[in-house]
Amino acid sequence: MKVLLIGGTGTISSAISRLAVKMGWELYHLNRGNRRGEIENVTHIQCDIRSEDDAVIREKLEKALGGKKRFDAVADFIAFVPEHVQKDFRIFNGLCNQFIFISSASAYQKPLSSYLITESTPLANPFWEYSRNKIACENFLMEKYRECGFPVTIVRPSHTYDERSVPLGVHGSNGSWQVLKRMLDGKPVIIHGDGTSIWTMTHNSDFANAFVQLIGNIHAIGEAVHITSDESVTWNQIYQIIAGALNVELKAVHVSSGFLDKYSNGRYDFKGSLIGDKANSVVFDNTKLKRLVPGFCAKVRLDQGIKMTIDNVLARSELQREDAEFDKWCDKVIELFLK
Repeated sequence: MKVLLIGGTGTISSAISRLAVKMGWELYHLNRGNRRGEIENVTHIQCDIRSEDDAVIREKLEKALGGKKRFDAVADFIAFVPEHVQKDFRIFNGLCNQFIFISSASAYQKPLSSYLITESTPLANPFWEYSRNKIACENFLMEKYRECGFPVTIVRPSHTYDERSVPLGVHGSNGSWQVLKRMLDGKPVIIHGDGTSIWTMTHNSDFANAFVQLIGNIHAIGEAVHITSDESVTWNQIYQIIAGALNVELKAVHVSSGFLDKYSNGRYDFKGSLIGDKANSVVFDNTKLKRLVPGFCAKVRLDQGIKMTIDNVLARSELQREDAEFDKWCDKVIELFLK
């Protein structure tokens, strides 16, 4: 299997890369070369797909193919606006047997008409431009599938995490460490809403196991499918799991998402990430995924995955990126909210 990943070193794509190499696939990464990661046996094609000329990029790809006509599959992990997938179409039409677009489960209708989400749930998110752009990308690619048979598969991840960062609802620009540090220092941490809304988190190794089985799968062409765990938990449970893994007492302050958005001062996009996503209760129906990938089952339970992530973060100082500005913001918001 000859597979090209555009990006290839992120939370989701790194797990896919490791698994693809383990399976003996011929794997290529196309990126600017700023972050090559630690995965061996990957052919790197250094290229800025967003700025370089289409013809130049295609020439580099055809050279990498070494006389073969096509990639078996191409997956773009860094396409966020319609212009990105329009360029993908110009470059990869006729150059791959399958093109996989990484969309987002945040594209599903907000507010939800039903907590149970299937792939037929309408796509609409008035709160988050990121999600609206993903919807526009999906619409363009499906139009090309209908018009000329462009072999697209759309994958919608939900909240997927890895060993480098603990999944949270409210955090700053530097990720999760400052929240963990607040817990370790005995300081209160913010949970959006009352903490009882239901959420779904998926370990990237589980995501990868499903994803690789969609590659080369003829039944996935022209289809959209989400990949998530079947495990659903409340945000109160999530933060309690984190505190338990740190062996500290959870000191939670529940703050409404609207209040957090109001006092974000434009620095943190809580209107999109909370009101348009995490503040909603969601449970995913994975029936379609299991039809496409018979036997698939997410294996990493959330408490186990978070414990592995925290152990890794505590052992690696480079993952402990402090965020003094976010820390001060938390103190101020808690003070204002409790007045």
